[in-house]
Amino acid sequence: MSDALDTILDPKSVARLESISVSTVGELLRYVPRRYVRQGQLSDDDMPVDDEWATVVGRITGSRMIQMRKRHGQFLKVTVTDDNHTYEANFFNARFIQHQLKSGARVMMAGKVKIFQGKVQLSHPEWAVLPDGDPEVDRVVGSAMLSEMYAVEAEVTGGDVELAGLDRPIVPIYPSTKEIQTWHIWGAIRRVLAALETDGTRAATEDALTPEQRAHRGLISTDDALVRIHLPDTEDDIDTARTRLKFDEALAIQTVLAQRRIAGRGESAPACPHVVGGLEDRLLERLPFTLTDGQQAVVGEIAEELGSDSPMSRLLQGEVGSGKTLVSLLAMLRVVDNGHQCAILAPTEVLAAQHYRTMRKMLGDLAEAGELSAAERATKIALLTGSMKTAGKRQTLLDVVTGTAGIVVGTHALLEENVTFFDLGMVVVDEQHRFGVEQRDVLRAKGRDGLMPHFLVMTATPIPRTVAMTVFGDLETSVLTELPRGRQPISTSVVPMGNASWVDRVWARAAEEIGAGRQVYVVCSRIGDDAEDKKSRRSADSEAPKSTSVLDQYAELLAGPLGGFRIEMLHGRLPADEKNAVMDAFGRGEVDLVVSTTVIEVGVDVPNATMMVIVDAERFGVSQLHQLRGRVGRGGHPGLCLLMSAAPQISQAMQRLRAVQESNDGFELARVDLEQRREGDVLGSLQSGGTSSLRFLSLLSDAEVIADAREFADEIVGADLPLADHRPLADLVDAILVPSKVEYLDKS
Repeated sequence: MSDALDTILDPKSVARLESISVSTVGELLRYVPRRYVRQGQLSDDDMPVDDEWATVVGRITGSRMIQMRKRHGQFLKVTVTDDNHTYEANFFNARFIQHQLKSGARVMMAGKVKIFQGKVQLSHPEWAVLPDGDPEVDRVVGSAMLSEMYAVEAEVTGGDVELAGLDRPIVPIYPSTKEIQTWHIWGAIRRVLAALETDGTRAATEDALTPEQRAHRGLISTDDALVRIHLPDTEDDIDTARTRLKFDEALAIQTVLAQRRIAGRGESAPACPHVVGGLEDRLLERLPFTLTDGQQAVVGEIAEELGSDSPMSRLLQGEVGSGKTLVSLLAMLRVVDNGHQCAILAPTEVLAAQHYRTMRKMLGDLAEAGELSAAERATKIALLTGSMKTAGKRQTLLDVVTGTAGIVVGTHALLEENVTFFDLGMVVVDEQHRFGVEQRDVLRAKGRDGLMPHFLVMTATPIPRTVAMTVFGDLETSVLTELPRGRQPISTSVVPMGNASWVDRVWARAAEEIGAGRQVYVVCSRIGDDAEDKKSRRSADSEAPKSTSVLDQYAELLAGPLGGFRIEMLHGRLPADEKNAVMDAFGRGEVDLVVSTTVIEVGVDVPNATMMVIVDAERFGVSQLHQLRGRVGRGGHPGLCLLMSAAPQISQAMQRLRAVQESNDGFELARVDLEQRREGDVLGSLQSGGTSSLRFLSLLSDAEVIADAREFADEIVGADLPLADHRPLADLVDAILVPSKVEYLDKS
């Protein structure tokens, strides 16, 4: 499977396959069909789009020569239908082919699509008349595309090329490009499969599963699955092949993740048992409320792992406002009680500053070490961001390297080489999907004396269980679903932007809320400054409907019905001191309304903010909308979120907004988000560094397969970490997750 293709194929075929990043036998056999065409049936492929290279299989319903208007000569116009769509194919210099392309013939055509006046056109495509039970069609005729099929058939059948491979009951159609077409790929695959066959018997590679393990799961061998997926005789062949290849994909991922989990147990971390009367206990005594049952359970899970000398690797996911920050703070205080430092990495300066303020407020004099007002055995919380002034940054770096700062909150600035910790015992990463794997690795490598810091990942974006098992499969998972007592419900409504009276009512409602002494967020999808506008003009999407910017919305509200209120704006390109000043003033109630980008998406906590207006809401994802609205209703009053949108009532975008309107269940909305965004986006982290991808595994519907593969991988890897005695499994991992992907997973 690892042999180079040039040992079997001619240089021209090898060069074509390299254009789709296929260079070995294994990579070619795992380049699976996109769909199939059944003999006697027409294609049910989706409607192609402009400039796409499409392969059409259908029946000719019309064929006639037409005189060209602007120059001498004629062209052949052929109409083909596949029972779902009708296509027009135009052939120039067609005198020699007009007698083959007759009405009623079943044909395959391939070429670049053009949409003209609502019609799908193929200009001078490749073509072939297919066998269709017609006694007059005693051989396949067509364009140059058939030379590949004839050549392959000559090799496979010893010279009998009549009807070529298209006489099979089921014909595979592969993802193709202008450089390499579906018949080239199929021809190469048939050559390879023929080369693997000797005396009618195909050479077999050792399977990752024993016959007993396959029988237990009702699976065929991987070799058999790879043959059936390319050369199926029945629908059952396709189904059984897909079932095995789906399990192989799940097993490859779970094996790598099991290796990471088990290898991590061999690392050493600072053990941090409970310290009676320490900062953790003193904070719990001061809390004006009782932890929820969910918080107590998660605190217990984390405490048990922190007490061990094996590094904790845990994902803490929870609903917006479920109290993750408090749980992480209690964990960090336990580490500080044991004489170590903690770092919390946030994706934005606004969120880092919010964490800093929140923890300082929670701890009070327990976080004032070095100040006259400090409590006994207090610690210090330091903030480090890229925009800090030199003097402040120098003092923070000194507090970090001397160990004076027990907790260090920061952005990417924490990752710089000049940031040295005295004794880093724990790393907390908030909204980890905002960071690259190499960036997170930098912090984990800053431990002392070869010890690995404990690691806690937090996200307020709920993750379906199957995704957590796959994308975060190397982390143990804790979930907070219970909201703290007293948290108010949030009502959500979609507002059509095309209705002026509705829009006026939105701003009138905001004025009522402010008049009642409360505060309002208005969120826009872009800033609207010169740099952004220049980028937009260069973008291919510049002709798309223009969205409302922060700058425009701010000016409009000042000049409109809310002009009498205290309005500020907030976005990522403001200087850090201005951003902090706006948020501090908003937190103190000195600002009535803030017009913002998504910098307030996570972590921002202003209990008096009760209303949020999201402008152009269709430009945000489902989970992001759920995150944003979690900023309101955090105090004693109910929250209101209005989703303003110009999306058509019947559209996928409006379906997303309706889903957010109708549910406050973040996990249900995450499932909707996953369905609409498609799984490739979620699996992007597993698919970096190569074109090969997961083609069979579904994170939504294959929970049982993923769980089975995880249990199987744990059992094998637990007894044989390097897979020294399970070489076929190691080969399977390498075949599905190419080396660059395994390296990525190993870091992530």
